[in-house]
Amino acid sequence: MIQIIIDYFTKIDPILAALYATLFTWFLTALGAATVLFFKKLNQVVLDGLLGFTGGVMIAASFWSLLAPAISMSSGEGFVKVIPASFGFFLGAMFLFALDKLLPHLHINFEEEHKEGVKSPWQRTTLLVLAITLHNIPEGLAVGVLFGGVAAGIPEATIAGAVTLAIGIGIQNLPEGVAVAMPLRRMGMSRRKSFFYGQSSALVEPIAGVLGAFAVTFFTPILPYALAFAAGAMIFVVVEEVIPETQQNGNTDIATMGLILGFIIMMMLDVALG
Repeated sequence: MIQIIIDYFTKIDPILAALYATLFTWFLTALGAATVLFFKKLNQVVLDGLLGFTGGVMIAASFWSLLAPAISMSSGEGFVKVIPASFGFFLGAMFLFALDKLLPHLHINFEEEHKEGVKSPWQRTTLLVLAITLHNIPEGLAVGVLFGGVAAGIPEATIAGAVTLAIGIGIQNLPEGVAVAMPLRRMGMSRRKSFFYGQSSALVEPIAGVLGAFAVTFFTPILPYALAFAAGAMIFVVVEEVIPETQQNGNTDIATMGLILGFIIMMMLDVALG
């Protein structure tokens, strides 16, 4: 089945492929958010385990799908070879750091007094959705950049690798959709509104994906920097947001095991298919 998907993506324009792939990752977010149409509550232990799983997938994808190819396609030896990846990684982390400081948002499992970014009168629901939206920017960008590398003819960027990354991101988006929609439902929001806000948090992924693909296509030399940029942004999200969110309810062991499982699954997908 996966080979059929890879063969299909090989036959179409890589930028269009980036759009389709990121629409797939959005769809799985929407599928996860759709659980609120059937359930009002989700056990907090399960939710924290799912969030941990999300973090594990993001960490594994950052290295296997992004940093390793970025280093491999850089010229030079020793320290010179790793400079593009290091610089791009730093820029990606700083980009998310700036967004984190400027964009009003509230992390899942945190009380309203812990909201971050500039002061805003926005409601708690909006702040929760914006927090997950921050997660999704580097994810969409990562998928798009890989497809852009394919369009540019870079040997280290392959359709198989890009499809594998999209599958991994999609898998972790499923619990992410649950994680944003369920708290909204618990707060008393209707099923439909909870679903709407839950799925809308991932609408930024197709936008970031297409922009990333276009940028690399038109300026190929930025590819190693762009891959590392996406990796730095994702690692920032995991350390600053995802992991702290899993530690608020005393479910540390479950969250940690979820992270380990997510890392293993993404690593296996990338090595076996990418």
